Amino acid sequence: MTRNKNNIDEADPWRVPVAVAEIPELGLHREIEASLIQRQSMAEVAGLRAIAVANATLDLTPMGGGRFHVGGHVRARVGQTCVVTLEPIENEIDEPIDLVFAPPEQIPELAELVDEANDEVETPDPPEPIVDGIIDLGRLATDALFLAIDPYPRRKDAVFEPPVEPPDPDAHPFAALKVLQLGPKTSGSNKPKKR
Repeated sequence: MTRNKNNIDEADPWRVPVAVAEIPELGLHREIEASLIQRQSMAEVAGLRAIAVANATLDLTPMGGGRFHVGGHVRARVGQTCVVTLEPIENEIDEPIDLVFAPPEQIPELAELVDEANDEVETPDPPEPIVDGIIDLGRLATDALFLAIDPYPRRKDAVFEPPVEPPDPDAHPFAALKVLQLGPKTSGSNKPKKR
């Protein structure tokens, strides 16, 4: 694990661990917000100019069998660069989160059930593993935020216009034929002379 000068894990900058043993039967509601230092590290990892705001509202609900449902939203305002104008822009992110966490030993069996599901509705995602009895809400929110980032951001009024080049008269499909046709006339060698 690599840490920066602010003692933030560079690969996993926003950490909010919750021990599953401490989640009550009725569930747990958490509202989390990334600090300035965490947002700066996240922006660096994601290749963004900045992350002005990053927060999440999450509900953890026990499902039985050691499994937990995590639902909610992650919201952020990210600084990017318009791919058309190259100007700085900001984009709002509001990404839903809907995941199931399970003990690692249950993952293969549950993943098979998901693979075999033949619903006409959307197939659910396989569960995420609970690592060392912990669900890391910060990492979950970071992953959802990163997946929601527009890889080709553009200003709403930005329109790509390819550069206009004047047509080259010798660059059309029949230019070579024209040269062949004009070649003998200009040389005068094959044309009979008038008397």
